[in-house]
Amino acid sequence: MRIRCSFSDQEFTCLLNDNATTRDFVSMLPLDLTISDFSTNEKIADLPRRLDEGGLADYNDEAPGDLCYFRGWGNLAFFYDSYQYRGDLIRLGKIEGPVDPLRVKGEFPLRIEFLP
Repeated sequence: MRIRCSFSDQEFTCLLNDNATTRDFVSMLPLDLTISDFSTNEKIADLPRRLDEGGLADYNDEAPGDLCYFRGWGNLAFFYDSYQYRGDLIRLGKIEGPVDPLRVKGEFPLRIEFLP
């Protein structure tokens, strides 16, 4: 499964994992959200509702480009720099290609669409 994300004049695709959380996320597409900067390594976007957390699985290969669901706040986290898994993230997938679009600072309307 793949999705396209567009904001400002930026666009990127993500290859999604197959798990319960990702399937729940895809069931809501297309989505119009707001993407904004958070911390020094990620952008976040609030979802209209919480996702099924059945995709929770520990991992130790965190990397820039990971797309995750943050269980604490119920939002998406798009990582463009290093981060550390702490048990509160469910990895949904990975950005295909460079993470440079996420480095554009600011808050923007975000469109997420399923790519068949």
